[in-house]
Amino acid sequence: MKGLFLVEPVVALYAFSSFLIYPLVQQYVYRRLWQELTHTPYPISDNASRCADNNNSSSNQSSYHEEVQRQASLFTLYTELFSTIPSLVVTLLLVAYSDRGGRKVTIVMPLIGTLIYTLALLSVSYFELNIYLLIAASFFSSLFGGLGTFLGGCFAYIADLCEDGRQKTLRMAGVDMMIGLLSGVAAISTGYFLRAAGFNWPFITSALCQCLNLLFAIFILEETVTNTNAVISDGSPHRSAMKQMIYGVYYMFARASHKNKTLLVLLILIFISFSFAYVGGSSIMTLYELNKPLCWSEILIGYGTAMSTTMFLASFVVVSAFTYWGVPQLVIVLTGILSVISGMVLLAFAKTTFLMFMVRVPMLLSIMPFPVLRSMTSKIISKSDQGALFACLSFLESLTTNVSTAVFNSVYAATLAWYPGFTFLLSAGLCVIPLLILGAVGLTGLDVAEEVKDQEPLFQGVEDIVEDQNSNHSVLT
Repeated sequence: MKGLFLVEPVVALYAFSSFLIYPLVQQYVYRRLWQELTHTPYPISDNASRCADNNNSSSNQSSYHEEVQRQASLFTLYTELFSTIPSLVVTLLLVAYSDRGGRKVTIVMPLIGTLIYTLALLSVSYFELNIYLLIAASFFSSLFGGLGTFLGGCFAYIADLCEDGRQKTLRMAGVDMMIGLLSGVAAISTGYFLRAAGFNWPFITSALCQCLNLLFAIFILEETVTNTNAVISDGSPHRSAMKQMIYGVYYMFARASHKNKTLLVLLILIFISFSFAYVGGSSIMTLYELNKPLCWSEILIGYGTAMSTTMFLASFVVVSAFTYWGVPQLVIVLTGILSVISGMVLLAFAKTTFLMFMVRVPMLLSIMPFPVLRSMTSKIISKSDQGALFACLSFLESLTTNVSTAVFNSVYAATLAWYPGFTFLLSAGLCVIPLLILGAVGLTGLDVAEEVKDQEPLFQGVEDIVEDQNSNHSVLT
């Protein structure tokens, strides 16, 4: 059976299955912590908000509410800390190794890890096990890679298939749009799913979708890298992966011209600084919605998450239009950063359900910088180094995502008592950093990259030199 060169179905099903449980994890932990701290059932109401019920409750329940908020944010912090390092190491190894070992390994391995975590989540929920087992499950699943590994492999897969820079930008933006659309559909259904069937059935549905996705990735998705002989002379795939990581990332920078090297570094700095500010602020939104005075129900959280994901669709449409009209890519990135700043500032002062929904409107273009920056960096790197490039980007993106989530959750726990919206103002303030770097790129004219010719991977030559030196050394001895 002939395979398909389509990674988009894998991304779509991954987004649906992940976002089917992602909004529920924080809610599940929140409810379990409420039961453990208060020794009472979690207050479930058919009203749009639980605040009306909470206002009639005692001051003790209000203090319990703040303590649960604090413990839930710390739980997220611990989860991120224990899963960060393994995920980062695996991301570097697998995505860089994919230049010779094939892209499918970077796609299949994270799918296995996600399935393991989902099954662990189902077990904890069904058997009512200790919720801190989820931290151990997160650590174990991170050994298979994470979202950064998966997306790094998918973007490298697309880069292999696209010769034209415009086509590459549109297809990478299309992947982001696919994530937004399917995660939005999943987010809307989570609230009703939870209300009708509890936590277990969404977890089971997600696991089944992930099994289907895994079968598609293994048996139907075609490989784009034809040279999949990853074993070197000593027969050690692990050594080959290490060499691929070290030599690939190093020579990606070493062989570039001075101008391209400077532009590459600046673009990566924009990418990680913007990712830190945006992801960090977004990671607090569910906890903020559960907190007073909003006290959102699971239905409203589902709608809020779904509305947030419409920014993927809006960003794709605007990126496509701007690319068609020939708008400079730096302008597209600038528009996206300003969109995040305006949305985060308004979010810090949103105290009603209507305003909480409306702050999503100015953030509709917030996803635009990611595909554009990936495309810009990909165009100034030779085709043989795409895996090394996206390994580097995925590593840095995963690092900033995990660190920002940990930092913003700890800041939220510390500032919860006096101003819960402070974290959103912090996010908006940190967006100034990528703005300044973007201005430096525009003013110096570095955004016009020099043409890069495709070359054979230099690390292969380095391996030959090392082997020759070893042979000479053995003769002399």
